[in-house]
Amino acid sequence: MIAHTSCKWAGLTVLLLTAASTSNSTTRIDLSVERGQRVYLTQCAACHGPAGKGDGSAAPHMPVAPSDLTDGRTLNPWPDHFLAKIIGEGGGAVGLSPLMPGWKPFLSSREIQDVIAYIRGLAEPPFNPEETLPVPTIRNGPEQPIFFSHAIHAGSFKIDCQYCHASARRSSTAGIPSVQQCMGCHRIVAARGNPEVQKLHGYFERKESIPWVRIFKLPEYVSFPHKAHVRANVRCQTCHGRIEALERVYAETGQSLANDLLNLIGMRPSPRKLTMGWCVECHRTMNEVRRTSAPLDCIACHH
Repeated sequence: MIAHTSCKWAGLTVLLLTAASTSNSTTRIDLSVERGQRVYLTQCAACHGPAGKGDGSAAPHMPVAPSDLTDGRTLNPWPDHFLAKIIGEGGGAVGLSPLMPGWKPFLSSREIQDVIAYIRGLAEPPFNPEETLPVPTIRNGPEQPIFFSHAIHAGSFKIDCQYCHASARRSSTAGIPSVQQCMGCHRIVAARGNPEVQKLHGYFERKESIPWVRIFKLPEYVSFPHKAHVRANVRCQTCHGRIEALERVYAETGQSLANDLLNLIGMRPSPRKLTMGWCVECHRTMNEVRRTSAPLDCIACHH
């Protein structure tokens, strides 16, 4: 009886401690939001507006309109570290307009985090941290002639892959959008005030193609029809990864010496993407799970 009572009291103690911990955490968040609001109204409201709608007193005089911070559809996908980079280093640091200056010389790291905590509360629909994109903190891969961020275009604005890569559903290659297609938006969107968009305008005016650095490439002896895979409802991310979360596209694909050595000594590591073993495993899995008829004959890809 005594032991049972002790357990009950111990449980009560744990509950009280948990409640106190939750209360302290909520208090810290509230204080951060309160501090962030003060910084926001002092430093940010002139452009983004008192309520965050992008309608501050300076906004009408800017060639690129300040972001509407209440639009959770575009703001919520970005993780805190991405927003901190924009606030700290300026819009140009992520390919947006440099008219948004960097505030690191004027705001501490804590103040930047407080501002983020405050603007998260402005978003509608409400911010859900579990739905943010896994934007890498380090950019891998080659620099491109224009800083085209998939994290902004596909991640934030949710432009469908096939809007730009329209050939994927009708031919063997996915294709690269033409300069004219890009200009369909950027004749108006950020037409002035963004150096990266100005580069695009330069290629258009000179009637030049953009010399993009190729990332994904299969050997010449492999036939891979995008059309068949798109029509089979294979998501682009299956082969290309979370492209919508990348500022700079990169890929770790193809044969690997490390994988070859592990296979040589009898280990069975998972094959790297876009190798024959990886493709065959995918076809087998799809046939078992979806009851599809993905081909396993050599001639399907080598002909």
